[in-house]
Order: sequence, then C-alpha cells, then structure tokens
Amino acid sequence: MLRSIRFAAALSLIVAAPAAAQERPLPYWASISAGQALMRTGPDRSYPALWLYKRRDLPIRVVQVMGPWRRVQEQDGSAGWMLASLLAARRTAVVIGSLRPIRAEPSAGAPLLWQAEPGVVGRISKCDGQYCRIQIGEKTGFIEQAALWGLDPNERLP
Repeated sequence: MLRSIRFAAALSLIVAAPAAAQERPLPYWASISAGQALMRTGPDRSYPALWLYKRRDLPIRVVQVMGPWRRVQEQDGSAGWMLASLLAARRTAVVIGSLRPIRAEPSAGAPLLWQAEPGVVGRISKCDGQYCRIQIGEKTGFIEQAALWGLDPNERLP
C-alpha cells in the first residue's frame, strides 16, 4: 500500500513537471515545433480548425493559457488556439519589410555576409536590443532587431 502511494506521488511529479515548465508570464514568444500544427477557434479538439501550419519554427505569440491549450497570435494578427505540445520555447523570428543585410558582427559597419528576403524564418539568440544573432539553415550572422517579427521592441536575449 505504502509503495503504491509513493509510486502515485512520484508519477504525479513527473506528469506535473512538463506543465510547470510551460508556465511563463503572459504574453510570451514560442515557435511551432511540429511539421503540421492546427490552429483552432477554441481550446478543444471539437472546435473547427482555422489554419493548418506546415512551417516548423514559425514564431507565435502566446497570449492566454487554458489547460494544455494556448491562445496564440501570428504575424498578421490572427489568433486561435493550439495545443502546447505543438509549441517549443525555441526563439525564432520572421524577416519583415524588405531585403535585409546579415552581417558578420552586430554593427551597421560590419562586413555583409548575405541578405535575407522578407518571410524567411530563422532561429535567434544573443539579442542586444538592436541586433540579434540569427541562424538561417546552416548560415549564421547578425540582423537588425527591427527587421524581425518574433521579439518585443528592444528585447534582450542572452
């Protein structure tokens, strides 16, 4: 009897850990982790689907939490519900505006490595409020933070 109580207690801690790991202050940024992810009109599988996303790493802003569901906003402002299991904490961003320079260092005077077109999605890190390190495929460089959707203005990332 005591052994089964201990097992049940240990199991509840294991199950609760992933839920606690996803509890962050709202709103927060996430990215689509699955190759296919449905956005629904409400927080349950019985609600109709709004969109089927087939673009892994697309940044999403989480604005509400309801159990395993997250109310998310995308770049164009549309909103809906996704299962938390379809989202990752990995930070990504979309290049916006026009063709954007990717530089060797976080400076306007740094050598140009290449340019990224609007709509390109990359993984971001090391943002200082003006520039972010971005990885697009196998290439890495620095891009102006204002040229990205997927971050708060002047946000800093370690």
